[in-house]
Amino acid sequence: MSTENAAIPAAVLAALTPLLERVRATLRQQLTPAANGVCLTCSFQAEDVLLTRLALEYAPDLPILFLDTGYHFAETYAYRDQLARDWKLNLVNLLPAQTVAEQESEHGLLYQSAPDQCCKLRKVGPLFDALADYRVWFTGLRREQARSRAALEESAPFALPGGQTILKLAPLADWTTRDVWYACELLAIPLLPLYAQGYTSIGCQPCTTLPLDPNDPRSGRWSGRKVECGIHIQPAPEDASSSPTVA
Repeated sequence: MSTENAAIPAAVLAALTPLLERVRATLRQQLTPAANGVCLTCSFQAEDVLLTRLALEYAPDLPILFLDTGYHFAETYAYRDQLARDWKLNLVNLLPAQTVAEQESEHGLLYQSAPDQCCKLRKVGPLFDALADYRVWFTGLRREQARSRAALEESAPFALPGGQTILKLAPLADWTTRDVWYACELLAIPLLPLYAQGYTSIGCQPCTTLPLDPNDPRSGRWSGRKVECGIHIQPAPEDASSSPTVA
């Protein structure tokens, strides 16, 4: 799309241009001339989709990791499949060891009784296992998303439970929600339809509601019982007992 987009105020466009160039510079550094050992996690929320779209400019075959918990909204699955077709994504669906039916048969509704354990089985474990095959991990995390992410670094080592350390990159760390939405408009990126219904942070359907606090976009996650699923929490080594810290 032309940068002379009449729907975007000139001042906004002027501010977006250097932001986009910074992100592209980080992507170029890691993805050219080859993207061996690099992956990007995508929940198919706006910031992840924006980062995916920019990354594809340099590495069309970049592995895009999606945590397929089996509990996502039907709209999320349909949107994922649409973008995978339209953008020819190298989509890698990460599956838990048990299907939803198997887990519920053995443990009941863990998302109600023990949401941390449910996230561990269906998100944290599968992702950390998959990340062991890579050296660089791109994520669409932003500091503005939650208080738990206020100290997010754009670049930081991330130690996996088995002891391997990879580089975790969050090139959108200092972006605002406004920046993300205007950038998606500029690049003609269609967004997950659930945003039009008022959702501001979208995860598994049983643990996602409309925001409870209009000033907290993640207040509709886990009914306020917790704020993170655990995939962005620095895990303790398997042979250590130290408490995890936020990555």
